[in-house]
Amino acid sequence: GYENLPTAVNITWSSINFKTILQWQPKPSGYFYTVEIHGQTSDVKRKCILTSETECDVTDVLRNVKETYTAHILSVKPAEMDNFEEPPFAVSEKFIPYSQTFIGKPEIKDYSQKDSKLNVVFKDPLTPYMFPNGSFRSIQDIFQHDLEYKLYYWKDQSSGKKDVTTKSHNFEVSVDSGKNYCFYVQGIIPSRRENRNGQESVVLCTSVGRNILDEYGTEVFIILAVIAVAVITLAIVLPVVLCKRKKAKKARAVREKELLNGV
Repeated sequence: GYENLPTAVNITWSSINFKTILQWQPKPSGYFYTVEIHGQTSDVKRKCILTSETECDVTDVLRNVKETYTAHILSVKPAEMDNFEEPPFAVSEKFIPYSQTFIGKPEIKDYSQKDSKLNVVFKDPLTPYMFPNGSFRSIQDIFQHDLEYKLYYWKDQSSGKKDVTTKSHNFEVSVDSGKNYCFYVQGIIPSRRENRNGQESVVLCTSVGRNILDEYGTEVFIILAVIAVAVITLAIVLPVVLCKRKKAKKARAVREKELLNGV
C-alpha cells in the first residue's frame, strides 16, 4: 500500500519571466511522483504524472498569474493510481506568479551617443504565454504600469553612477560631450516587497571621442612628456654643441695657418 512511501521534501518554486519549475527531493525508488496544482479559485490540475524526476514544469497551468497556488506532490505506485485510497503527499508553500516570478534581463536593441545626448533603446523579456495570434506576451504586457525600467550610466573609467527611470522602452539622457559612457538597464516593480529588482542587462559602452589617453591612461601621457622634454632639450643643446665645434675648428685652422707662416 501507500503507507510506507516517502513523501517529497525541500519543495521549491523557481520562476523567471513566468516560466515556473517546481523542484523537490528525494529521487524516487520503487515509486513515482504526480504533481497536483491547486488554485484558490481554479480546478485542480495534474502535471508530470508518474514521473521519476524531481522537477516539473508547471508554467502552462499557472496562466492566471494573480492566482495563489499550492502544489501537492503525490507519492504513488502505478498499479494503485486508480484505487480509492489517497496516496501520501507533501504540500508546497503558496506561490503567486505575479508577485514572485523574477524579472529577467532586458535586451539592448540599439544605443548611440551624439554630442551631449545618450540614447538607449531596449526590449522587454518575453514570457512563455501567447496572444491568440501566436506571438509571445512580454513581461510589460502582463505587468502593465506596475513595471518600470532604470538606466544606470556612468562616465567610462569612473565609479560615479547616475540613474533615470522610464515606463517606455527608450532612454535619452544628457552626458558630457566627447566623453565615453557605460550603462545597463534593469526592470523594477516598485509595488513588490520582495524581488523588486530584475536581472541587469549586459553592460555596454559608447566609443565616441576615444583617444590614446582613454585607452592607455596616464602611462602614455608620462611617456609622451618624457619624449617631448628630450626633443626640446636636444633642440637647445645640439645647436650650442655644433656652434662650439665650429668655433673650435675655426680657431684650430687659424693656429695652423699662423704656424705655417712662421715657418
